[in-house]
Amino acid sequence: MPDPEALHRSLLASWNARDAAGFAGHFTEDGTSIGFDGSTVLGREAIEEHLTGIFDDHDPAAYVALVREIRPLGADSALLRADAGMVPPGGTDIEPAANAVQSLVAVRDGAADRWRIALFQNTPAAFHGDPEAADDLTRELREALRAEQL
Repeated sequence: MPDPEALHRSLLASWNARDAAGFAGHFTEDGTSIGFDGSTVLGREAIEEHLTGIFDDHDPAAYVALVREIRPLGADSALLRADAGMVPPGGTDIEPAANAVQSLVAVRDGAADRWRIALFQNTPAAFHGDPEAADDLTRELREALRAEQL
């Protein structure tokens, strides 16, 4: 029965393990996933199919994330906002151009007492006009990556 933060960690762990079924399994039946490039996938089944194709054809970078906010939206829903960086395959450092802001709307299925994702959005953290903010984020993500590697 993970809380929204644990749900987010588990979602990213599924991505990092290249587990399309595991990633999709975190979503509600009609959940929505919006990728870094804006691609929108509707429904758990379609999310799994979409990611299976990606994982079969590519070796995507792995996520490192910092949860910034968890805000209850009601008794059985919450908003999670995180910053995320990606480490390219075979790499040991964050790729700053792939930094992102992630938003996740989690809902609790009362019958199963389980949190699931209704909406996950991964938006580029370009910080146009504010290179210091971009550098600060990359520095924080590198610290998080080092902490994970210990």
